[in-house]
Amino acid sequence: MNEALPIIDTAKFSEHLRVRGIRTEQQQILITNFKGSQQEQDLSAPTNCAGYGRIHHFRRPQPHPWPSNPLPIDPAARALGLPQLDEIQAQVFQNAICSWRCWYCFVDFDLLSANPAHAQFMSADDLLDLYVAERTRPVVIDLSGGQPDLVPEWSLWMSDAIARRGLTTSVYLWTDDNLSNDYLWRFLKSEEIERLRRSANYGRVGCFKGFDEKSFSFNTKAAPALFYEQFGLMNRLVTAGFDVYGYATFTGTSDNEMHILMSRFVDSLQEQVHPLFPLRTIPLRIGAFTPTKGRMREEHVKAMAVQETAMYAWNAELEKRFSPEQRAANITLHRLSQ
Repeated sequence: MNEALPIIDTAKFSEHLRVRGIRTEQQQILITNFKGSQQEQDLSAPTNCAGYGRIHHFRRPQPHPWPSNPLPIDPAARALGLPQLDEIQAQVFQNAICSWRCWYCFVDFDLLSANPAHAQFMSADDLLDLYVAERTRPVVIDLSGGQPDLVPEWSLWMSDAIARRGLTTSVYLWTDDNLSNDYLWRFLKSEEIERLRRSANYGRVGCFKGFDEKSFSFNTKAAPALFYEQFGLMNRLVTAGFDVYGYATFTGTSDNEMHILMSRFVDSLQEQVHPLFPLRTIPLRIGAFTPTKGRMREEHVKAMAVQETAMYAWNAELEKRFSPEQRAANITLHRLSQ
């Protein structure tokens, strides 16, 4: 894929994809089948759950100067009473729609467009039937994408199904979110949001795309102004009381004045989300995957270097704002509620 994509009308595209990605009456979500996809070529283990699942190894170490990544390792270990771990396996299911097209996404764009050739409508119980039938079952179930929050009912239905089967003490449910929409509040009733929030052993993560509006739009193909909406959406999750964490991707077209731009980014996390939220946010180092290589041009190669400069600026900001003890503490101990 060599031609540049036009700027996405996120609101319109999200509405279009939601219609194609959910059957509310049947409580079914359009779920990706990985068989025959480019993404399948990058998997370290064969697909499972009849092709609708994959096993992901979440590992704590990242190369210097990147911080160790405790997500979702530490939240899951705390919830399930596990010892200190440096790696945890997760059973991943992906929904087949996403309203953004991040150039570095490890998922084929064909798997993000509600393509019926690579997906099937399935209920939470259908997915759990496949999960419990596996000989080896990770203790983490990761609802990924795609963009799960285009169909926020999925998290609720999965949480309810886990509870019905008596699995709440043995399974940790984790939801990914790219902070592209407010559908959680638009399509779930207030009592449903509260029921999801109170779900035993449930956590979620939202990913900030870029360090300013220019890098955000370069990464996502969305309008630059939506960069600022990410902070408001995350604040709503924090205010609602969810056990929520952040990822950040720092690729961009230029590293000019990076220290200033990163300072503003961390300011936004503290002022618009929560004063401690930088300590709950983990920058992720972007690498090249099979689907990514066909999209990359010279500017994307440069962006991979920009993220390294950004990482030094991020580290400097956290060192200025937080004590060594705060930075070294377990990520789950940075409490956001009173």
